[in-house]
Amino acid sequence: MSKPSHKTSTISIIVFFSIFMMHASAKSQEIEPRAYSNLPEGSNFAVLNYSFTNGNIISDPAAPIKELELSANNIVSGYMRTFSLFGKLARVQLTIPYTFLSGTAKLAGKDTTGTRAGLSDSRIRFGINFIGSPALNMKEFLKYKDETIVGASVIISMPTGQYFEDRLINLGTNRWGFKPEIGISRRFGNFYSELYAGIWFYTANTEYLKTNEVTTDPLLAAQGHLNYVFPNTMWLGVSLGYASGGETNVNGKPSDTKQDNWRLGATFSSPLSRHLSVKLQYHAGAVVRRGSDFDLYSATLQYFWL
Repeated sequence: MSKPSHKTSTISIIVFFSIFMMHASAKSQEIEPRAYSNLPEGSNFAVLNYSFTNGNIISDPAAPIKELELSANNIVSGYMRTFSLFGKLARVQLTIPYTFLSGTAKLAGKDTTGTRAGLSDSRIRFGINFIGSPALNMKEFLKYKDETIVGASVIISMPTGQYFEDRLINLGTNRWGFKPEIGISRRFGNFYSELYAGIWFYTANTEYLKTNEVTTDPLLAAQGHLNYVFPNTMWLGVSLGYASGGETNVNGKPSDTKQDNWRLGATFSSPLSRHLSVKLQYHAGAVVRRGSDFDLYSATLQYFWL
């Protein structure tokens, strides 16, 4: 059997890696395969993403708004680098979104419209694969065959988004979010199965409608993926996501906004050149109890270098 060329291996790397890209208000229910994929140490990824979301994507389900219909055009830039930590593969990544939001709703029985444009909340993620994914240089990586990978990560949502304390709908949440997560990936020939589970914890927003305080209960977020890699290194994946909890409390009073939502998604990725790949994604609500009932269409360009 012939050994894979450096060019072929580079193409394989860029189509395997994924970075989550989504409007800040919907990101607690992200569906993103290959988050714990095996990569060479010292890999760099620059990402530019465009996504369109439509539906109930409001970031604050406690707001007294009915018949909400929002559309968001999102442009997200991102960067990720892998490195060695105690001999294991680790990674750090940053995403910065800019959003154009418009929509209609009923407020106090009256129809209203509005628009927003600005930064949404940024994210930073640190992760490490502590089983099945040692830190390897490119030469070692080409000889290594991964089977089961177990990793963990911490995702931090930063309150960098545009926020007006006297408005109900905002691009930012005016709070910090922290999500510890564990992920398991298993390879079966050309198939990759994955399961992630984590819990979002949020700080309080003390400037809700100027003088009110909003707290949010922890939110369980889980997702599963089944991906198939074709001989030419393109891959196709189907996904299922689940979110439960996250009830908001205004000045200590529950608002009956507990989430219990399922989402379905599909992802297609293909190389364009040795260093460049494209990823297309779609997902939608399957079973939605309250809020965050939206469709998402996404296209991502990803550039890889060592």
